[in-house]
Amino acid sequence: MILCVGMLAAIYLLLFAFDEFGAFWNKWIGVGMSQKLKLVAVSGSLGKSSRTTTLLKAIVAELQDKLSLDVHLIELYQLGPLLGSSLSRLDLPKAAVDEVLQIEEADILVVATPVYRASVTGLFKHLFDFVGHEALINTPVFLAATGGSDRHALVIDHQLRPLFSFFQTLTLPLGVYGSEQDFNELDLGGFAIASESLQARIALAVERALPSLQALVAAKSATEKARA
Repeated sequence: MILCVGMLAAIYLLLFAFDEFGAFWNKWIGVGMSQKLKLVAVSGSLGKSSRTTTLLKAIVAELQDKLSLDVHLIELYQLGPLLGSSLSRLDLPKAAVDEVLQIEEADILVVATPVYRASVTGLFKHLFDFVGHEALINTPVFLAATGGSDRHALVIDHQLRPLFSFFQTLTLPLGVYGSEQDFNELDLGGFAIASESLQARIALAVERALPSLQALVAAKSATEKARA
């Protein structure tokens, strides 16, 4: 009889301890595990289907395989008409202001632009002219571009990196550039990445970016734990 009571007491204590551990895990560990980073992806292409947007989505998909992300996509072919007639942020319609705020509130930015006249598209630059100059400090930014040939690959380091350095962002170590021959045009419209070397560059760039992004996850998790 005494043995049975002792066993029941031991079982009760184990269940209690397990329940307490579960509460601890959910409060202190689970917060970080469930916390998603807000990723905003910006395509500077002016076409509905484009190599640039295809590359952008491939980078985002690779990042989603490694991190828990809440993704918001901004495409200039849709947003552009709302920007073109505005000379200041005060002139922007609400829908455009909302997209600028999405950029400013991002944990991570992934930006991609086609090369037009040896530079980024005008509306891409115009969009970032409306972003607060201190809104992106220390925000990790993944840089990508597409062009007609490999001769334009330096647009990442000569155009994109200086732009985001002005905003005091953390531009990630490797950018990704794709030229026309890296893509196949699909019969039903749109494009697909055809080059194994481009896929490998995407994977390598994400791998090199992960230490910075994982540090961001850890910092955000610590902040959430402190608030819990």
